[in-house]
Amino acid sequence: MGVTCFFPLPCFLRMTAFCVMKLLCQATRNENRYAKRFFGALLTQTPQKRVFSPFWMVVPDPDPRKSTVFGLTQPFCTAEKSHTEPKRKAAFGSVGRRIPYRILHVINQDGESLGNMHRAEALKLMDQHDLKLVLLRENAEPPVYRLMTGQQIHEEQLKRAEKKKASPKPGVVQKELSFSSAIAKNDLETKTKQIAQWIEKKYHVKVTIRQAKDSNTDMFMLFDQILDNVSEKATYLSKPKVTREGVSTCILRHMSDKELKAYQKMEKQKNSTVKKDENEDLKSNELHQ
Repeated sequence: MGVTCFFPLPCFLRMTAFCVMKLLCQATRNENRYAKRFFGALLTQTPQKRVFSPFWMVVPDPDPRKSTVFGLTQPFCTAEKSHTEPKRKAAFGSVGRRIPYRILHVINQDGESLGNMHRAEALKLMDQHDLKLVLLRENAEPPVYRLMTGQQIHEEQLKRAEKKKASPKPGVVQKELSFSSAIAKNDLETKTKQIAQWIEKKYHVKVTIRQAKDSNTDMFMLFDQILDNVSEKATYLSKPKVTREGVSTCILRHMSDKELKAYQKMEKQKNSTVKKDENEDLKSNELHQ
């Protein structure tokens, strides 16, 4: 016995698509209702990684011989990438009254240890002596703080900035030379030529001079003499300073393009002034004759 079809084939496909869409809408409404009911509970749960597989959806076309197909070719995941940034080191300076630790190890302005104390007691000392609290070592147990004056903080900041400036940057080669203040003239010329070669290669050059016994030579004059011989290309990265008794150091570097232009301009003006003075002296001598 044959099956009787009451609807033409295109109409049957439309009805099928309508029923499928109705079921999808009902499922969406149910999902929204359940989400609203358990929304509070979901907020308290830790998000979990969910992976969705590819799916396909077929939408019939009015033409029974055609159909439009939509699909996802790749699965997707709801996991979020963690972006952890490295903790930045706090700048050296007064922390004010913002102390997150309960117990501190405190050092006074003279560098003497006052032992461990409650932060309230440390703040009381700070107010009594009109000082400032500075964090020295956060990773110690308990953290170490020091009572300092504003002048002490400023001087320490300058020292740290100078030290940071003097330390070679990544990718920069630093060479070192060390000699006595009693160095012979020929040896000093040889050292200066070596420095000039390194400066030409844009290396940093650390020069250390030791004060020789029974020598009255000024070490800072030696530094200036070396710089004068390489002044067309070099300048101080770290100016001469006494690092310990009888020992002084400086660091030389290659000038930047901007510094070179400024130096050449200054030298040109200086030579022009000298030449002008010489011409005026020559004219003056001719008039007196």
